[in-house]
Amino acid sequence: MSQTLVSVAVPSPLRRQFDYSVPKLLAPPLAPGARVRIAFGTRTLVAIASAAPREERAVSGRAYKPVLEVLDETPLLPREVLELCGFASDYYQHSLGEVFATAIPAPLRRGGSTEIKAPRKRRKSAPEESAIEPAPPPTLTAEQVQVDAVLAANARGFSVSLIDGVTGSGKTELYLRRIADVIAAGRQALVLVPEIGLTPQLVTRFRERLGDVIAPFHSGLTEVQRTRSWLRARAGEASVVIGTRSAVFVPFAKLGLVVVDEEHDTSYKQQDGLRYSARDLAIWRASHAKIPAILGSATPSLESLHAARSGKYRHLQLKRRATSEAPPPIRLVDVRTRPLEGGLSPPLVAAVEQHLKAGGQVLLFQNRRGYAPALRCDDCGFIAQCKRCDARLSVHRYGARLICHHCGAQTPAPKKCPDCGSGNLAALGEGTERIEEALRERFPDARVERMDSDRLSKAGELERLLADIREGSVNILVGTQVMAKGHDFAKLSLVGIVSADQALYGTDFRALERTGQIVTQVAGRAGRGGAGEVILQTREPSHPMLQLLLARGYAGLADALLEERKATQMPPFAHLALLRAESVKPQAAMDFLARARQEFGRDARVLIGDPVAAPMERRAGRYRAQLLLQSSSRPVLQALLRDAVLRIEALKEARKARWSIDVDPADLF
Repeated sequence: MSQTLVSVAVPSPLRRQFDYSVPKLLAPPLAPGARVRIAFGTRTLVAIASAAPREERAVSGRAYKPVLEVLDETPLLPREVLELCGFASDYYQHSLGEVFATAIPAPLRRGGSTEIKAPRKRRKSAPEESAIEPAPPPTLTAEQVQVDAVLAANARGFSVSLIDGVTGSGKTELYLRRIADVIAAGRQALVLVPEIGLTPQLVTRFRERLGDVIAPFHSGLTEVQRTRSWLRARAGEASVVIGTRSAVFVPFAKLGLVVVDEEHDTSYKQQDGLRYSARDLAIWRASHAKIPAILGSATPSLESLHAARSGKYRHLQLKRRATSEAPPPIRLVDVRTRPLEGGLSPPLVAAVEQHLKAGGQVLLFQNRRGYAPALRCDDCGFIAQCKRCDARLSVHRYGARLICHHCGAQTPAPKKCPDCGSGNLAALGEGTERIEEALRERFPDARVERMDSDRLSKAGELERLLADIREGSVNILVGTQVMAKGHDFAKLSLVGIVSADQALYGTDFRALERTGQIVTQVAGRAGRGGAGEVILQTREPSHPMLQLLLARGYAGLADALLEERKATQMPPFAHLALLRAESVKPQAAMDFLARARQEFGRDARVLIGDPVAAPMERRAGRYRAQLLLQSSSRPVLQALLRDAVLRIEALKEARKARWSIDVDPADLF
């Protein structure tokens, strides 16, 4: 006697699938990618059928729980997305059920309807409204014409093209032209952006050119809005999906092109749970679907740059801006012997005054939110520390609080030193709040606005602020790296980088690459509509990285960093995996890693380090440790991980610590 069984993936961390019996009279027919309702332990869950039902001989005494209900007449996940999820599960060594949970919007994960509901009537500014008459395209520059011709000639079949173009060189215009051709051919396009903040302006620009065929997909939308975009793409109703990281899993009826804008941005790497790279999965998806992928950046990641220079990717360069203005040079200001006013030197303050008088806008960049990064007692030397992390508490003037930027712990700012009782407390250093305060005092007639995660926490605040900046009512903008990502402010004439020194000596191997990227990206906001100026304050004017960046730009810095990576056998010349562990007990994480290390065995092709404490050992009350694996062969490293992970999961020490595997880690922090 035989029985019909089906394997399903449940939304749990368990790295296995579960077999259920399929009742004879169950309808509709069960197919891979369909949702099913099952009993799992004491709960009833919605799971995904990961394979077609199969016939097996019934074993006496062995009973399987039945599938309770099949929720989809047509599989929710088409074959292409099923295979993408399977690859992500295998490559990133993660539970398939949790990969499915990442790929599917929450209402559908709960068993909701796949009917595409009409949107509720909303204000005209809402993301999904307004039919727009397509605008005519602008005239391309000579460089754009050449790059566009290459992209058009390679519009069929799989390829990866890296558009390595300076800020303001017109990469978005090239995306638009290729997407317009894809739509004309009856196909669809996926456009990934690194941050929610870039999505509204890109959606608006795409709608102006392509009409009302755009579906946004990001966490700033409601669950209903995200689900509708997901279903419209699946049904072929939306021609273009523009979204952040998780949009890489959106199903399409007929996908024809994948675009990854600002491909270097580390926001594309998920830092917890399923630790996937959306950029890398987008490339895999394009390869699997045999369609082109376009990556774009003014500061390409070293991995993408190496792939382009070695011929794996097509390397397309735009060395000039689309306007006649050249990118402004960066001028260093040595602040070691200069008096500072809220972190601002006299030359920078004078430049701000000059540009305001000329009618320009000013952007001041400081990658520290809050008022100051530390609070110290000048009498006894006390410095306020987080009780749950190996980190100092940052001073936030608005709300008069001390906040840990690692675990989020908050406490009222003390009026007296908790150690000696002195009232002589000083805020050390400058955050965005302090710079904003100094500018308001120095330029009382100017409108000064702050753009950081604290300021932008309210719904719609970012859109309102961006609109005010573009219309010119904001004179001075102070903010963090959220300002550096693709924003185009035509009236912005001066960029001041208050400090980038803290990143020059970062412990992570990517620190200098990221510093070069952020400085170049922030500087690139200046002078898009005319002459511009960039001033970088530093206490390290002779630092070789800064000197190289000034003399040869980001490309010159990338050359030097690639040579270093090659000599040290770090990415892109080797492949990494990081086994992370944490526990409330100081030694438990280290004990787990020491035991787990034994399960990897010995392979001369893989260098396995010793367990070490994380650079910040204690975070959010948990002690953290890590184990690094390094190999010149990606398949060899993958095989080693795949072979060991189930054994590691079964270790008794694994029950005493939280642990995860991070393949291709974005940092070693």
